[in-house]
Amino acid sequence: MLLKKNPLVFNIFSVLICTWVGSFQLSAQSNADSIMEKRFERAQNFVWDSINKKTYNLEVKPQLFGDNSGFAYRIKTRNGFEYFSVDFKELKKQKSFDQKKLADVLSELTEEEINHKKLPIRIIHWRNKDEFNFVFKNSRYGINLKSYKISPLKDYYKRRDKSISVSPDKKYEVYIEEDNLYLKNRNTNTVKALSTDGEKDYIYGSAYGWSQTMKGENAYPEPRLKVKWSPDSKKILTQITDMREADKMYMLDWSQDSLYRAELVSYFRPSPGDMNFVKLYPVVFDVESLEMTKLNLDPQPHRLDFGRDLSWSSNSKMIYGTYDHRGFKKKDFIEVNPNTGKTRIVYTEESETNIDYHTRFRFVRDKNLAFLTSEKTGWKQLYVLDWDSGKLKQLTKGEFVVNDIKSIDVDNEKVYFTAMGRETDVNPYYKMLYKIDFDGNNLRLLTPEAVNHKVYISPDRNYFLDNLSTAKQPNYTLLRSTEEGEVLMRIEQADIEDLQKMGWDFPQLFTAIAQDGKTELYGALWKPTDFDPDKKYPLIEYVYTGPHTNVFPNTFSKGVYGLYNSNQALAELGFVVMQVDGMGTAGRSKAFQDVSYKNMGDNLIDHELAIKQLGRKYNWIDTTRVGIYGHSAGGYDAAHALIAFNETYKVAVSSAGDHDWRMEKAWWPELYVGWPVDEYYHNHSNITLANKLKGNLLLIHGALDENVNVSATIKLSEALIKAGKYFDLLIVPSARHAYPKKYYPYIQQKRWRFFVDHLIEHPQVK
Repeated sequence: MLLKKNPLVFNIFSVLICTWVGSFQLSAQSNADSIMEKRFERAQNFVWDSINKKTYNLEVKPQLFGDNSGFAYRIKTRNGFEYFSVDFKELKKQKSFDQKKLADVLSELTEEEINHKKLPIRIIHWRNKDEFNFVFKNSRYGINLKSYKISPLKDYYKRRDKSISVSPDKKYEVYIEEDNLYLKNRNTNTVKALSTDGEKDYIYGSAYGWSQTMKGENAYPEPRLKVKWSPDSKKILTQITDMREADKMYMLDWSQDSLYRAELVSYFRPSPGDMNFVKLYPVVFDVESLEMTKLNLDPQPHRLDFGRDLSWSSNSKMIYGTYDHRGFKKKDFIEVNPNTGKTRIVYTEESETNIDYHTRFRFVRDKNLAFLTSEKTGWKQLYVLDWDSGKLKQLTKGEFVVNDIKSIDVDNEKVYFTAMGRETDVNPYYKMLYKIDFDGNNLRLLTPEAVNHKVYISPDRNYFLDNLSTAKQPNYTLLRSTEEGEVLMRIEQADIEDLQKMGWDFPQLFTAIAQDGKTELYGALWKPTDFDPDKKYPLIEYVYTGPHTNVFPNTFSKGVYGLYNSNQALAELGFVVMQVDGMGTAGRSKAFQDVSYKNMGDNLIDHELAIKQLGRKYNWIDTTRVGIYGHSAGGYDAAHALIAFNETYKVAVSSAGDHDWRMEKAWWPELYVGWPVDEYYHNHSNITLANKLKGNLLLIHGALDENVNVSATIKLSEALIKAGKYFDLLIVPSARHAYPKKYYPYIQQKRWRFFVDHLIEHPQVK
């Protein structure tokens, strides 16, 4: 009554209430800001560099002794980087050398103080347990550990000179001059031209590098010598790089501080369907007659040069290798007569979709056999090919995937290989080591533990080093016998005590059911260290569906470090982070991967299903607040999520995305989207579908990305603007496909803050 009767008192009371409410709101906002600031500080403790400082003895990468008596390795311990050696016969581990003594010797050499815990050397070869060669300050040295005497290796720079190639018998060398290939007799110093009609766009003996760029309007690349000598030094396998009809892609370099106009950068790279591409013609030169023989092979679009796919036989009478037909539905295993250039197709692999990108091929010269992998049964299996008859024999059988051919024991006729999914009740992404006889008998599992095995086999094939881990099992390293896989000694055990003291825990592994209603999918979740199961957390997915690979963290390193960035760091901001492999990715059956063939626009179907299943299973996942991010093919996925799957995904950070495959490099889309180019390219382009975008999108791209040209992101930006869609854009002027380390923290912070702003602080959809 008093308030109604006295307006002055009422007004004063109202002001006090408003002031109190305003102060409360400011205090609450300040408190929220303080909490989030602490979360950002905690996230920094789990980025790659920070985690690396809190983990020790993670993995052994051996360097075998030249006399096959053992191996050495460098590993980060609590005492800094240390060097150890293991003797195969004595089964004894010891320090490789006295690091303090070597540091003192290096200090005398340079008159600089050298920290023995951070020796600035790179060991490149162990001759035996007492001698090794190493690089120090861009020079190469040898050391004898009995005397600690250091000797410079005088032939280092000559051997490393990539502009010349010396014959096996050391009598000749070849080099490129004025776009032609020349042969020099090293004994007489006489020089003869192997070719004479070379020019700037038609270069003999040169490869064109995948990331080789040129500056200026009418620039052409500098020659890069690419030759393979026959073992008898009588012939040279090389190629002609023909750029006369090739189209270029372009970029603008705005990053140079001294330039105030952008510098034009170009490179040769065909897009899907292009016919104007760099052509590589394989040729053989005869050292004595100087005659050139063209090999009877059609030129391929610039992808991988012939020098990678063709090799000499040990008797120099044959060239062998593989040849991919455009569209990747046909692969020939071939031999070529170097005298006539005539090609014999030994065996042809064909597929209605595509040939596996990771097909393995190992030719055994002494047996005239080739070991290869094929998916012709629907599962990637191991085969042996009789090179003379062309007959193919299947060595392994079953519903599992042969991953890699690790070693071939010619004397005892055994093949060592890794495979996934053969053993029951073992995660199908865990690699395990097997051996089998050349005739397909006596298959043996050498690593029975139900974990992932990263192995290194000794040259004599008597021993192998086994790094065992899972995302939930820290790495430990064993030395084993190849006879039955017997454990001979334990080498190392990962030390993650400091990481766990910070509250870090292993990612949570999960399974979900795929779109077919029966296939099991595998994934992982990262939760914040202060996780509270009674709260609800937004979910963010790291995505990469690019069919040639998979993202399930099958090792401890992948679990703790992540793939593109640290998922744990992102989780610390108040998110649950997810990775999962849906149908259409690699590592499972051919049918599993083929789901994405000419269908990559639907690659997120299983991911959406997994999120819904997780939401039903765990009440701490908020499926109304879902974000996604990815790089490269994952950048396409992330943006596409807000176009075709925006009922689930609300926020996306798309990095270096290939938003329209018609603007991509030819090989990858032609492998998975098909060739010739058809309407599917248009119908599933993020650019042509830009008007369907719903949600908050951040686009990031490096201006000098020669792998996925920035033009795709620029063109998507234009389409979004025309469609009236709001989005954010960050162009990193000096970045290529991988962001420079000095800029990565900025990019990471930009991504973090974008997710926080739109999924935590202001969860709304534009």
